[in-house]
Amino acid sequence: MNKGEMLYEGKAKKVYLTEDPAQAWVEYKDDATAFNARKKGAITGKGELNNQISAFFFRFLGEQGIPHHFIQTLSNREQLVKKVAILPVEVVVRNRVAGSLAKRLGLEEGMTLSVPIVEFYYKSDELDDPLITEDHIRLLQLATTDQVNQMRKMALDVNGHLQKLMAAKGIQLVDFKLEFGLDNEQRLLLADEISPDTCRFWDTATGKKLDKDRFRRDLGDVEGAYREIWNRLGGEAHD
Repeated sequence: MNKGEMLYEGKAKKVYLTEDPAQAWVEYKDDATAFNARKKGAITGKGELNNQISAFFFRFLGEQGIPHHFIQTLSNREQLVKKVAILPVEVVVRNRVAGSLAKRLGLEEGMTLSVPIVEFYYKSDELDDPLITEDHIRLLQLATTDQVNQMRKMALDVNGHLQKLMAAKGIQLVDFKLEFGLDNEQRLLLADEISPDTCRFWDTATGKKLDKDRFRRDLGDVEGAYREIWNRLGGEAHD
């Protein structure tokens, strides 16, 4: 498999064509952004860590029956995936109050929710990825009703599996963002990445943040937090 022309460059990854039109080559970057790229920086080693962490989570979820785009890792910071058309809807699952939920509703950060909350956001940098309802999704024709129902169900399934996995590692899964795409047969697949860039992870014993909030809030030791997640997952044993 060879890396072809660059198809797309995002905030955290570059995506390349391959000789197989159904597959894409993804390269994870060390670049870090927050607040819709209004804050920018770099985290040494982030690309390698997120590539490995995301690959681990996709493999794990695949074993639980969750369909996804991941195929295999190609190097420390590169992976091969099924080429999908990403739906412009970000799905966020929240188990505890944090981030924008605390600001919007005036709730205390860290409060445990009695049931997980599922939120949808319009994937649009120009509009700052606004919170939207299922009616808005239908209005903008971002996804069909069936696709929305599938995304909600898959997101909650992912939440259940990851909560159990991370609890066994001494980590609370506070919330996370998922993206979904359609393959060339129009099947809905979990896509993008699952990493400390897209999840909030708090140490169960200390409450220490082990995710991108350390970059957002200038808490320091961002690389150390990401590496801690990889170490808890077994680190090099999975390479």
